[in-house]
Amino acid sequence: MSLEISPAARDALEGWIAAARALKGAAENTVTAYRADVAEFIAFLTAHHAEPQGLAPLARVTTSDMRAFMAHLRGSGAAPRSMARKLSAVKSFYRWLAEREGFEPTAVLSARAPKFQKKLPRPLAEDAARAMIDSVSMQATDGWIGARDAAVVTLLYGCGLRISEALGLMGRDWPMGDTLRIVGKGGKERIVPVLPVARAAVATYLQLCPHEMAPDAPLFRGKRGGALNPRLIQKVTEKARMQLGLPATATPHAMRHSFATHLLAAGGDLRAIQELLGHASLSTTQAYTSVDTVHLMKVYEATHPKAG
Repeated sequence: MSLEISPAARDALEGWIAAARALKGAAENTVTAYRADVAEFIAFLTAHHAEPQGLAPLARVTTSDMRAFMAHLRGSGAAPRSMARKLSAVKSFYRWLAEREGFEPTAVLSARAPKFQKKLPRPLAEDAARAMIDSVSMQATDGWIGARDAAVVTLLYGCGLRISEALGLMGRDWPMGDTLRIVGKGGKERIVPVLPVARAAVATYLQLCPHEMAPDAPLFRGKRGGALNPRLIQKVTEKARMQLGLPATATPHAMRHSFATHLLAAGGDLRAIQELLGHASLSTTQAYTSVDTVHLMKVYEATHPKAG
């Protein structure tokens, strides 16, 4: 399907994107996906009605149009999760457009997304997480590279960092104190505690690293001194998990899941863990934890004595 859309519709789309950036501090990857999803919807309407979709036609979208769009997505092989994301972007665009242009967006907002089973992240057991770090350190033939990889994975598990956050650390972030200021998704800042074991792993790497460490240079370097490619960390954890006989779900991101789950299992407060992970909503944090409901309720009652 051609993604040609009318100038008026394109202007509206870019206006909404600008508003999303300004108001929500949306991450660039999210903005790119939003733009593509809504452009796809407008292009579908153009083909469906065989005419350009300016602002007036966009305001006249019907329940039948929405059903046709969802059928089109299904027919193109889109997975339920992908369909739900696309519909969510379209609804967000229409809320903004309806307020700006003064029309009723009920037909769009009442469209229902397909149900899908949320994939729960699978954290590693504590001994498996430690074994993963040890095994990662032994994958490289060059000692400093093994120390580097172990330091990165230790930060994922010991501080709950995303891989992009760990690799985004700069020379100026060292030496690390008891806490670390992290800029996460959407430019949101948070403070995370740094465990002595994580600080020691980074120190070992820096002692062995042959590249000069400047304040404005990446902390973690590739073999030739450039910024470390996240794919290299994914590859080394893949080799380690295969050697340890761990499932395919034992990825770098699983180390972050494990951080959250083990903290909660030790009696950590769910809200505090939410802040440490940098999640916008508590429900996202809950999905990261695979602790049984009985234990979760015990933690909840202990930290919220007035509940119930």
